[in-house]
Amino acid sequence: MVKTQKSLQWTDILSSGNRIFIGSNAAVPAALVDDLIDNSAGFTDIELVHILTLGNPRWAQPEYRQLFKINSMFLGPGVREEVAAGYADYTPCFLSEIPALFTDEILRLDAALIMVSEPDEFGYCSLGVSVDVVKSAAKAAKVVIAQINPQMPVTYGQAFIHIDEIDHFLEIDTPLIELPASEIDPVIEQIGQYVSLLIEDGDTLQLGIGSIPDAVLCYLNKHKNLGVHTEMFSDSLIDLVESGVINNRHKTFKKGKIVTSFCMGSKRLYDFVHKNPHVEFHPSEFVNSPVNIAKNDNMVAINSAIEVDLTGQVVSDSVGYQFYSGIGGQVDFIRGASMSKGGKPIIALASTAKNGSVSKITAALTEGGGVVTSRGDVHFVVTEYGIAALRGKSIRERALELIKIAHPKFRDGLLAQAKKQFRVPDYQGPSPSQLPELGAITDIKIKLHSENFILRPLVPADEGNLQAFFYSHNKNTLLMRYNYRPTRMSRETSSSLVNVDQATDVALCIVNTIGSKESILAVGRYYYIAKRHCAEVAFVVCEQQQGKGMAKMLLQWLIKIAKARGLTSMIAYTRRDNLAMQGICTAFGFNKANQDSDEVYFELPLNPESSE
Repeated sequence: MVKTQKSLQWTDILSSGNRIFIGSNAAVPAALVDDLIDNSAGFTDIELVHILTLGNPRWAQPEYRQLFKINSMFLGPGVREEVAAGYADYTPCFLSEIPALFTDEILRLDAALIMVSEPDEFGYCSLGVSVDVVKSAAKAAKVVIAQINPQMPVTYGQAFIHIDEIDHFLEIDTPLIELPASEIDPVIEQIGQYVSLLIEDGDTLQLGIGSIPDAVLCYLNKHKNLGVHTEMFSDSLIDLVESGVINNRHKTFKKGKIVTSFCMGSKRLYDFVHKNPHVEFHPSEFVNSPVNIAKNDNMVAINSAIEVDLTGQVVSDSVGYQFYSGIGGQVDFIRGASMSKGGKPIIALASTAKNGSVSKITAALTEGGGVVTSRGDVHFVVTEYGIAALRGKSIRERALELIKIAHPKFRDGLLAQAKKQFRVPDYQGPSPSQLPELGAITDIKIKLHSENFILRPLVPADEGNLQAFFYSHNKNTLLMRYNYRPTRMSRETSSSLVNVDQATDVALCIVNTIGSKESILAVGRYYYIAKRHCAEVAFVVCEQQQGKGMAKMLLQWLIKIAKARGLTSMIAYTRRDNLAMQGICTAFGFNKANQDSDEVYFELPLNPESSE
């Protein structure tokens, strides 16, 4: 029998020592909790179970420590401080598995306090902006107590509960808590740009909470036919939906629908999801199931972290011994994306913390820090300094990949630590140097003959890829590049070729990325000649890509860099029978200065004043 009144008779509903679930995120039923607190005489040791809740959690204030025991599975402000002080508990659990804690009675619920919309003509209320673990909690609890809020949006999917399933309710009209827009500073913006390079037309996206996912979305307005399968839906997605960038046409699971379990943001967002048939809200055990996630081909999961060590271990819920947030859905989506055909699990984070005094790429995890995502799960790690590809990489290769995206002032120290730990051999050269002439984002997406490639600096982590590139050449390519036919490219030799001081010499490459696989297709270099203040240029392009303009693209950038550095000229030596190289030099205005029986010499005068 449903009872409605201005205040509930809590002594008739609850007892001391009961375990109560509180609704999640922007749907936290704060008015119900306030009513309970205001009528709590005689109650003690009521356990409150919840995940993230927005707003100021009154129940977490110190004066209610005797009334409530808090057990949170995702920490936010207020609760985080109580956990740190030892007066509240943190229970780590994958978001996909929290519902089973309730339904299997591992955490038996005596009551669930939830917020719902007004019932429709058939008696159904919507769970609105938070279905997540609320639906399973309401199903498992002995008593369901609801705040019926006329301002709660009606959302579709598995988002409904019938009024007959609600034992008690209060009708309280109140605005939903809004989540302020994230501030996107230049560092976060660069991270967003790098992550966007990993996203292709037709991909399906999951984005976590915070400024980094918002920054990524800012750089997707040129993409096409994106889909969304995500635990959280935010304001930043709306513009991409309205522009048609997100249309879900290429999804292979729940095609045509945005799939989510909760949303947090502004009133604009809450109005957007209200009775929107294109957005489906489902419980966490459905949305966060790695099996369901993997049903989406080309699933891209983007999550953040507190620190990542040089082997790829990811800490996300604690800063040392201090618990900060929770496991949430990171592992669910990282694993789901890794199982997806063409999927890309991505961890994105700023390279430093504490105003640049601490590196978030670490040789060893901070004492007390717990691994949320294992070194075997992550395919990509992204900072404002680039993209580290980890899938299938050895510990040595991972260390080099991660050092290249660390803040430059920490790279030498990280490399020294890696050598000390025997993760990197002693012959490994210096840490990666900067090449600012390419711009803030040094990975540049280019299109040649309708194919997408990335032009970027060659870095120490390319040692293995450069070896593979060398061994892919046929005898004629080797002869044209080296003027003889070398038969071996050792690790030591490859290491010396990728350890370039880009402030003096320059080494660029063009790479092709398919999923987590990256291959070098072309390399262009110039070697600085100090006596003449000029540079000698050289190229090599794999046979399958010759004739597509890669050498021209590399030469164009090398000339631009040389001009920016004020070099007087660029020279090239080529075999007499290397007509392709001679043709490129001629096309760029090189003068044929000398020709002997075997070799042709070209020179291009440079005018630094004309560089942009």
